[in-house]
Amino acid sequence: MTHSVLLAEDDRPIRTALERALTLEGYQVTAVADGIQALAAAHRERPDVILLDVMMPGIDGLQVCQVLRAEQDRTPILMLTARVETADRIAGLDAGADDYVVKPFEVEEVFARLRALLRRTTTGPAGAEDGGPGTGPDGEPGGADADAGGAYETRVADSGVVEAADLRIDGPSRRAWRGERELELTRTEFELLELLARNAGIVLDHSTIYDRIWGYDFGPGSKNLAVYVGYLRRKVDVPGSRPLIHTVRGVGYVLRED
Repeated sequence: MTHSVLLAEDDRPIRTALERALTLEGYQVTAVADGIQALAAAHRERPDVILLDVMMPGIDGLQVCQVLRAEQDRTPILMLTARVETADRIAGLDAGADDYVVKPFEVEEVFARLRALLRRTTTGPAGAEDGGPGTGPDGEPGGADADAGGAYETRVADSGVVEAADLRIDGPSRRAWRGERELELTRTEFELLELLARNAGIVLDHSTIYDRIWGYDFGPGSKNLAVYVGYLRRKVDVPGSRPLIHTVRGVGYVLRED
């Protein structure tokens, strides 16, 4: 199957090189040089995935992302950024991006991240196929990754609604609530929260989460997962509420109500 990619990059050498590489990889590519052209192409062509540079003249990549998300356009977006600070990456996630890659980058890394985004789009919510990592045959928590503190109740309704602690996650509609408060989540944040909730009380290691959410491991030196978990905490664990998302140092993360 040929997938269509909208590439927005104002640096001509980078844009030309990426367009050529993506075409050789089998993608149908539309390449534009600024944010205005990117929005017009996104509205006109409805690409399968968008590769969006952050720094562009006029309307930048963050603004393009914000406009598309405000229009309820859920096309997967991979941001290209030369900014390496965590705050800059968070800004991209806040705008609604699904993933990011830092310049300079290897084109194979871009390919891998695009494949992961497209795979998530076609296979649905994380864990939908086999219940996710650390689950038994019926999709309930269990197995070798179980936390020493014991199992933690997760309720999964026939409708696809997952409940853990005071979280309620509706997989089919991709909506989530903590108590009565609806959470505004990006695609990646939603899938990460759903994965943790389906395995509430079970410590999921970094490699397991990378595999289930992104489809590949960024490696031990990557801070990608920590950035996403940190940003998800800002939305889920608001002041005045009990923290649900916990770090198990040297291992991974777990959702539980301490």
